[in-house]
Amino acid sequence: MKATNRLITCVAGVSLSCGAPDSAADIDARQAAVAEIGATVMPFDLDTSTHVFTKTPTGGLQQVVSDSNDPEQIGLIRAHLTEEATRFSAGDFHHPEMIHGEDMAGLHDLMNGYERMSIAYREIDEGAEILYTTEDPSLVTAIHAWFDAQLQDHGEHAQPHR
Repeated sequence: MKATNRLITCVAGVSLSCGAPDSAADIDARQAAVAEIGATVMPFDLDTSTHVFTKTPTGGLQQVVSDSNDPEQIGLIRAHLTEEATRFSAGDFHHPEMIHGEDMAGLHDLMNGYERMSIAYREIDEGAEILYTTEDPSLVTAIHAWFDAQLQDHGEHAQPHR
């Protein structure tokens, strides 16, 4: 089966655990599927917000910001990230698994190592952020891989910190 057909089959079945996309068309299809599924999990508008991922020596910083400084969107971002930080602190990474697939890079390591991480939520002017810190080098690697996978999957809705 061609990679494109494999990906479309998985998207139609709402399962994104199909492995890495093989072409630009596969990447576009995967990003569209992630955005569609993400809209059922994330209450804010992906088209008017940006995910920003910053890798650090002890983990990373995930921010979601409103591109238009819209108070309603900022409130939705903050509510979502508050919930996610609470879930992640308890080892519940179900939402990322739903959106990105069960084989998402770094995900299982984060699920298994959540007790060795500090996960801290904070509001920022344009939205909110979650800071992930750990002294465990394997978890730092997992966080970085998880960020890379999100950058790939969210496409134009995400960017690395510059």
